[in-house]
Order: sequence, then structure tokens, then C-alpha cells
Amino acid sequence: QELNQTTIIEPEKIHFEKRALLLASKMFLPRGQHIIRRAEKLSSALSTTYSHAVTSRHHRTTRAMSSSSNLPSWVTIGDPAELGKSSTPYAVQNLVNGKWTTSKKVMEIIHPMNKDSHPIFTIPDTQADEIEPFLNSLRQVPKSGLHNPLKNPQRYVEYGEISRKAGAALSDPQVADFFAKAIMACVPKSYGQALGEVKVTAAFLNNFAGDNVRRLAQSFGVTGDHYGQMSVGHRWPYGPVALITPFNFPLEIPVLQLMGALFMGNKPVLKASEQVSIVMEQFIRLLLDCGMNPADVDFLNCRGPVAQQVIVQTPVRLTQFTGSSRVGEILSEATHGKVKLEDAGFDWKILGPDVGDVDYVAWQCDQDAYASIGQKCSAQSIMFVHENWKESGLLDKVQANASKRTMDDLTLGPTLTVTTKAFLDHTNRLASIPGAKVLFGGKEMANHNIPEKYGAVEPTAVYVPLQEMIKDENFEACATEIFAPFQVVTYYNDNTLDDVLAALEHMSHHLTAAVVSNDVEFQTKVLAHTVNGTTYAGRRARTTGAPQNHWFGPSGDPRGAGIGTPEAIQLVWSGHREIINDSLVPKDWAQPKAT
Repeated sequence: QELNQTTIIEPEKIHFEKRALLLASKMFLPRGQHIIRRAEKLSSALSTTYSHAVTSRHHRTTRAMSSSSNLPSWVTIGDPAELGKSSTPYAVQNLVNGKWTTSKKVMEIIHPMNKDSHPIFTIPDTQADEIEPFLNSLRQVPKSGLHNPLKNPQRYVEYGEISRKAGAALSDPQVADFFAKAIMACVPKSYGQALGEVKVTAAFLNNFAGDNVRRLAQSFGVTGDHYGQMSVGHRWPYGPVALITPFNFPLEIPVLQLMGALFMGNKPVLKASEQVSIVMEQFIRLLLDCGMNPADVDFLNCRGPVAQQVIVQTPVRLTQFTGSSRVGEILSEATHGKVKLEDAGFDWKILGPDVGDVDYVAWQCDQDAYASIGQKCSAQSIMFVHENWKESGLLDKVQANASKRTMDDLTLGPTLTVTTKAFLDHTNRLASIPGAKVLFGGKEMANHNIPEKYGAVEPTAVYVPLQEMIKDENFEACATEIFAPFQVVTYYNDNTLDDVLAALEHMSHHLTAAVVSNDVEFQTKVLAHTVNGTTYAGRRARTTGAPQNHWFGPSGDPRGAGIGTPEAIQLVWSGHREIINDSLVPKDWAQPKAT
């Protein structure tokens, strides 16, 4: 009867199986203890019925959510599944100094899956002669920020409440589904990957609800040299800042960095990637609905050179950039080093000498290399496999998992920054190395209608012998990140481990890494001689994964930017300020001799 009620209580809240078992036990107890086994069967049956009921409710909810009339009032795009079906696409707007605006020209964002469809939306193509409102908005922001530990401290509390409301909104299944589908419309990835991005973002916002925003600015004191003196260290905002975000995580990366900037008292101008700008426009509208002052954020849609003009022509004191290393270096030079970068990641995985849990390791390798169509800065770019794994069938299992990926569920789809030709040229370049070969993939996808400006390729792995890989004429090509479903595979043994470590030393970027081994001595040696900022170790080690519960970011570069944690927010979006309080002159003070 309870299962037939309109409202079904969540299983984690009522421990349904335990209640079912207790109920069944009471029913059968008079007939003897052996009947408990029948009770357990009934418990299982009831749990299955419960699961079916929840699944049925999910299907009903999904159908209901397809109607735009059920979406919150701040949503302005309707059902994301309808993007690209109208000859009059949705028009994203700029936000500057608290007002939504547009520009003389617009950019059309083409449908990433169907070159014959209408554009999915347009964005303002803001020109250099239209940036004055953005310049004026940023010039009004003092270096001391919109709030700091001594100025407008109530804003820390206000942002704790805004974060609570936004986190609650993203935790709502309807809103989460909306953002997941909006993400998928812009940058095709599976629903599970898109929804996972929304869940991480919601958890981050929930983490900083209540007093946790002001705790980011927690000060510390050190006793002075004499009575009445104390030094206090504070976290101080930069004031006007800029934020440039990539296409591959349209919600998670910009939200986590944007909120970090706001929490610490800065005023950011946000320039999202053109292909996915609609996602952050909708999130900003959600923030406004949660109580954010519209003048706290400027949202700029334009091409890269125009964004750079805004940054260099205003007193922007910090630019946080996530994207390609090439653009990161351009910004670093243009801003005289006032950048925090989370740029390219040629991410490695080492499988140690201890073989085990082969099915799990193969599944994780497939996920790391090919989930989100390989378009993660943390994607597995190269895998060093100990020769002990050769007879385990690992690579065959990885290939089998990769072969199951399909455009039907968007586990396979377009690559937005790597064309098919560029991908195949790189594959052929590595396959031409003596002893190298394509293990699987290396082909254009069949039966697709993806625009030519994007890539349409199968998940690919190329084997390159270790001794050939480390040669000067080959290493740069083998260690080049391809933002697509591509990885290099090589074998090593106990005698060549130092060659592997030397190869890791010569890599230029150090974002994520995985040491797949429970051999403590091996694990320790690899960890001791490497520097990657986010490194997983152990049998379940992976390269991908940027949840809200631990630091994610590169190491080995003083410009490196982290994301997600209190330490990351403090490092990126604030500087240290020391205030020494020294007020009391002793009554018996006498002027000393000059020094």
C-alpha cells in the first residue's frame, strides 16, 4: 500500500529493505525461525517492487520535465532538447554593470551533431568598439574588492545564502536535468557524464552554504614583540578580475571558479567558450533568482582578441584561464604574468608490476581515455603498462569496452577542437614510428552528420615501443595532447622503469596522473619522482575526476590554478595581507638614541 502512494519516500531515508524484512519477520515469526528465510525472500521481492516504482516515477518525471511549462521562471531557453529546431535560434545576451545587453553582430553556434540543423543559439559578437561599458564597469571596482574582512563583511553571509539556494536548485531533479540537457546540446557527452557535472557543481555550492564563505577569509594572528602588538594575516581580494573558461565542462569549471572569485570579494568578468555560453547565461540567471546583485558579475561574449583587450585596457589584477597552453602563454605575456592557469594536461597512467582486478582496471582505463569523447583535461593520454600485464588480456578488454561506445547515447560523438584530419594525421604520425602500430580505432566514424569543422573519430590507441618513444625525434609527438578519444600505449619492465620516470620528467605539463599499483615500494618510487598536481595511487587509481571534495589542478608551475576546495579558492582568488596592530605606547617610554 505504501508503494502505491503518490509520494514515494527516498530509499536512503527509510532503509526500505530493513523495514520490509522487519515487517515480513513479524508476519512469519509464529511459524518458526526457519521461516525467516522466506521473510528475506519477501524483503527482496518488496525491494524489487520498490525499485520498479522508483524507476516508474523517474520515467514519469522525465516525461514531465520535457515540458518547458514546468521549468523555473528564470529559465529563458525553454527545453534544451529543442535547441537547433527553430529558424530563429535563442539569443544569448551579455551582462554588464547589472544590465542585459546585446551587440551589433552575433555569432551563430552550429549544431554539433547535425550539420544540416539550424544553429542551436546565437551569442553577441562583441566588437572592440563596444567594450567601453565593460571597461567602465571594471574600472569602478577598487583594489580592495567589493568586500573584504574589514569592508562589507555582510556580503560573505549573503553569498553563503546565495550558494545555499543555488545548491538547492541544482539538487532539484528537474533543474539538474535541465542543465544536463543544456550541456549535452552544446558539447555532446553522455547523460551520465553531463549529470555528473551538475551533481559536482551542486555539491560544491552546498559545501559553501551558510558560514563557509566567510570561513574562506578566516584570519590568523601571531603574538607581537611587546604589549599591545599583534600581527594578523588576512585573505584579501584582488578587486577587478577576469575568468576565461573552456567548452568541455560548460557548467562545472566556470561555476566553481566564478563562485570562488565572488566569495573572496572580487568582481569578475566572465568570458565563457563561445560554443557553450548558453549554459552559463542560464546559470547566471539562476544566481540572480537566488539573490545575487546583477552588478556583481559581468558576462562578456566575444572572440578571444576582444576579451584580451578588455583585460589589458582595464585594471584587471588577475586572470584565471582554463584551456589550451598556447592561449595560456599568450595571456601570461599580455598580463605580465598576472594569471592563474589550468591549461593542457598530457596525463599519464602507470600500471605497476602487481597484476589484479583486470576487469576493473580495464573499465577505468576506458573511462579515463574515452569518456566525454576524450575531451577532458584529465583524460588518460598515455599508458605505461608493466609487461606482467601482457597475458592478462587487459588491452583486449579496453578495446572491447571502447567498442561499445556509440552516438546513440553520446558516449561517442564530435570533438570540438580537433578535426578528423588532424586526428588521423597525428595517429598516422605515431604509427609510422618503427615498431609502432594502431591497436584499435584510427578511423573516422561511420554514418554521421557531424560538421566538418569538428572531428568524428573512433576511440583510438596507438602502441609505441618505449625505446623509440623516448628518442628526441619522437618524444614531442608522442607527448602531444590530442583533445579527443586518443591514447598512446607502451610496455616497460623492472629494468626500464627509470626510462619511464625520465620520460615523465621531460613532459611539459603536470595536471593528473595515476599509479595503478598496490605495491607500496613501487608506488612510493613513482610518486617520489613525479610532480603531477592531482595524482591517484592504488589499484583504483584514475586520471579523470575533478570532484568538489579534493584539490584539482596542476603542479610544477607557480601560475598553476586549483579548483573546488577552500585552499584552491584562497590560492587563486585572494592574496595574503598582514596587518600589524600596535597601538599602546608605554607610559614610561623615553626617546632612544637615533640609529
